[in-house]
Amino acid sequence: MPPRPRRADAQRNRDRLLAAAAQVFAERGTDAPLDDIARRAGVGNATLYRHFPTRTDLLVAVYADEVAHLCASGQALLAAEPPGEALHAWLRLFMDHITGKRDLAQGLTGDESGTELVARWHASMLATASALLDAARRSGAVRAGLDVRDLLTLVKGIALAATDRDQAERLLSLIR
Repeated sequence: MPPRPRRADAQRNRDRLLAAAAQVFAERGTDAPLDDIARRAGVGNATLYRHFPTRTDLLVAVYADEVAHLCASGQALLAAEPPGEALHAWLRLFMDHITGKRDLAQGLTGDESGTELVARWHASMLATASALLDAARRSGAVRAGLDVRDLLTLVKGIALAATDRDQAERLLSLIR
């Protein structure tokens, strides 16, 4: 039997908890008190624990939302922009994802199931990047031999090595 859909108010509470958790984790790290997340979401901590019984459950849900948003953005960019521009805009989003979500991803890799989840999410990001790169390659916006894994590794290197946002943007513009 498939699970019952959530009531509208329960879904709103879950969405508010995820938004608040993303903000609090970004501001204070993944060890931030869960009560602070519940307060920011405007719900009681019992509501938080009903939706997310453990910190790991909350981390997984927040990171899953972030990855889903990143991948959906790739599809939207591909539909709305020329392929080369779509690829570059998504690479900027990917770079932001790496710099802003590093602690979140590291908070999930403490056990085997977390490592498997992160691997699945990386595969979905790789698939999105591949679709964007293939379209850019077909349009002639990028070199024919450009490898998607090399491109993502380069952007990850920029995200991790840049000293500030301006330098990251300058470095990212070099791969156009």
